[in-house]
Amino acid sequence: MYEEPYRWVEAIENRRQYLDEQFKQGSPVVALSYADGILLLTVSRGTPKLYEIYDRIALGGMGHPADLEKLRFSLLEMAHVEGFNRSPSDVTGMRLVKYGLAPVIKQAFEEIFKAPFIVKVLLAESGVKPGRDAFLTINYDGTFEETADWAVLAATPIIQAEMRAYLKQETGLASGTLGQAIDSAIRTWAVGSMAQNKEQVEENKEETKGSSKAGTTQSASANQDKAALLAHLRETVAEKTIECAVLERTAPGSSKYRTLKPHDLGRLLPKPLQQHA
Repeated sequence: MYEEPYRWVEAIENRRQYLDEQFKQGSPVVALSYADGILLLTVSRGTPKLYEIYDRIALGGMGHPADLEKLRFSLLEMAHVEGFNRSPSDVTGMRLVKYGLAPVIKQAFEEIFKAPFIVKVLLAESGVKPGRDAFLTINYDGTFEETADWAVLAATPIIQAEMRAYLKQETGLASGTLGQAIDSAIRTWAVGSMAQNKEQVEENKEETKGSSKAGTTQSASANQDKAALLAHLRETVAEKTIECAVLERTAPGSSKYRTLKPHDLGRLLPKPLQQHA
């Protein structure tokens, strides 16, 4: 009678290991506030990872495209039903996460005889005024976290911590221009991408383990050279697409979401990357 709970715990641990493996090739996602709204950025091989959910709410994700699409559709349905039955002001990122997304992902993760969602999700909600933007990140097990100013998704918590450490060094983000936001976001993405490559090399060589690897990764975050990051980006994005979307705070109409077209993105990217837009 005491054996079943331990089997369940063991199964959950195995599931975590399986899911962690699935994200090793995933592309990080960066979202941050700037003076006129929120920017979301990632790099992909053509499958979109950024979407509009509701008037002031956008989604970024990493993981299996089919799972991400299923959850996106559920969020769209919930948001529009809430907006119709109540009011658009009642549709908030926190409400969508607490009563919609997180319980569904948690249930799928804990039901060990069913397939879990292979996804990590970031919701960004533009505030009416600067300083009121909200960011929520949801892990594959249904746990979620709310932050202000910016948020990131990455393959592992260690890589996410390194990207956050890099963003903390960026000053004046909330009052900066869209071009400055893109410059910071693409470099932060590069920090995550380089850390991800490094972890894979270290695992293959079996040269680092556990906490020693974490310490190395954390200490490296503050020393990333901008030229090195841009060089990595030039190599990485040559056969990929830089995907950007914004929630424009003062845009006319109820919907604030806009995808940046290649010609818009081309003039906003750092000069070494403009040909890759």
